[in-house]
Amino acid sequence: MNNLFDIIKNFNSVIWNWPMLIFLFGTHLFFTFYLKFIQKKIGKGIKLSIAPSESGEGDASSFATLTTTLAATLGTGNIIGVSTAVALGGPGAIFWCWLTGVFGMATTYAECYLGVLYRKKTKDGTYLGGPMYTLEQGLHSKGLAVLYCLLTLLASYGIGCSTQSNAVTETASHLWGVSPYVIGFLTAFVTGLVIVGGLKSIGNICMRLVPAMGGFYILACILLLIMNIQYILPAFTLIFRSAFLPQAVMGGFIGSTIKTAARYGIARGLFTNEAGLGTAAIAAASGKTKSPKDQALISMSATFWDTVIMCAITGLVIVTNIIGNPESVEGLSSGELTTAAFKQIPIIGENMLGISIIAFAIATLIGWSYFGEKAVEYLFGKNGIGTYRVCYIIMIFVGSILSLEFVWELSDLINAFMIMPNILSLLLLHRKIKE
Repeated sequence: MNNLFDIIKNFNSVIWNWPMLIFLFGTHLFFTFYLKFIQKKIGKGIKLSIAPSESGEGDASSFATLTTTLAATLGTGNIIGVSTAVALGGPGAIFWCWLTGVFGMATTYAECYLGVLYRKKTKDGTYLGGPMYTLEQGLHSKGLAVLYCLLTLLASYGIGCSTQSNAVTETASHLWGVSPYVIGFLTAFVTGLVIVGGLKSIGNICMRLVPAMGGFYILACILLLIMNIQYILPAFTLIFRSAFLPQAVMGGFIGSTIKTAARYGIARGLFTNEAGLGTAAIAAASGKTKSPKDQALISMSATFWDTVIMCAITGLVIVTNIIGNPESVEGLSSGELTTAAFKQIPIIGENMLGISIIAFAIATLIGWSYFGEKAVEYLFGKNGIGTYRVCYIIMIFVGSILSLEFVWELSDLINAFMIMPNILSLLLLHRKIKE
């Protein structure tokens, strides 16, 4: 296992170098300018997401598609992922992570627009869409469509499954001393009860769980920022300075160059908002809408909430704690910076964070199971979904006992390969996308 970990880590250090960062971030910038700063319409996207469903064709309400997307993206990346980015890339990584959200909204709009444009209606009346259908019908490349589905299937076991179940067991074991095997089994069992119900069950759970867990976490973070209010301005200054300094700042584990700050910031930004992966388009394709534009605006708001708001506020909580209480982060591992910040809340701080991590992780497990199902349905038809669900539930347990470092590196590797066919279709079909 150690040899495999070293191979993946070394490969990631190459593939997530400047070429990949420029490729991904350049795509975000391209669609930002091509779509005339579509981000300025975020207010309309939010209004559409909470408005009553239109009478257009589709399987799920606008709010259901948004919360399913958010369930898949509002996971441990918003908490542990940001902590890891700061530890490995320095405070400047938060700036690059935030920018992937700001500019990534345009890429999310583009992929969801095409996802609805090229979706198809099955014999049983349900709607299917996403990058695989865009690749097949838009680019007429069945091979790339199959490749994308295979990568989505792998990603569902990595970014969507292993990282999340691992976070649940790590959190429960640390806080309450429960065996990882017990927590892994319970997590697999609870998630399995939801996903066997299909889209309707997943949508109903996501519509209830996502707003509740998001609101709870944001309120906890606001409380911490109020406690450290005198360090907020210095935190902003440090984040912006370290994003562009050619040398490390603050020393120790918190400090890096521009290159590694961008590497971990953009990689973790991609992990959280998935702009460029194309998964949001899979959920968007099921939405009840009369216009690809409206659904794309709704889906774009998921990136706004996920990274522009959630990741930014987590990063600010971490950095204000580092500045105000530097002794609290000495000797900590990369995933423990958020925990150190939450310990400032007496008695219940760690438990509040633990509950948030577990809720976020379970939501992502549920949301990503849907993405994986649609990939399997494209490859093998509906007959393959049952087998996939069994494998997914088993992988929840397996992922819960893997090492955190291995899981993160594996997810970065899969993400890198997954964005290539999706972004290729976006760039080649960009004239089909309307602002």
